[in-house]
Amino acid sequence: MPRPAKRTRSRKRVFKALPGGRTSIHYKREVTAQSSCSLCGRPLTVIPNLSPSEIRKLNRTKRRISRIYGGQLCHNCLKTALKQAARILNAF
Repeated sequence: MPRPAKRTRSRKRVFKALPGGRTSIHYKREVTAQSSCSLCGRPLTVIPNLSPSEIRKLNRTKRRISRIYGGQLCHNCLKTALKQAARILNAF
């Protein structure tokens, strides 16, 4: 019986032949999705495409971009959002 975490059907199963003639099931890791901009949907290229447990082991500087809305918006959407905010402030 596999562990409870491995009983899900979302994990791919690969049958491997062992040296003694038996076969064993190896479970493939789930591929994580690339992080993307929340406005335009473009992939954020600086943030690594790793699983959450592997991202936790990285330095903070490698986890997210060090600017406002660093892990959420791409640089183009941030630029337009800042311009819009400045225009609204100047209108009053």
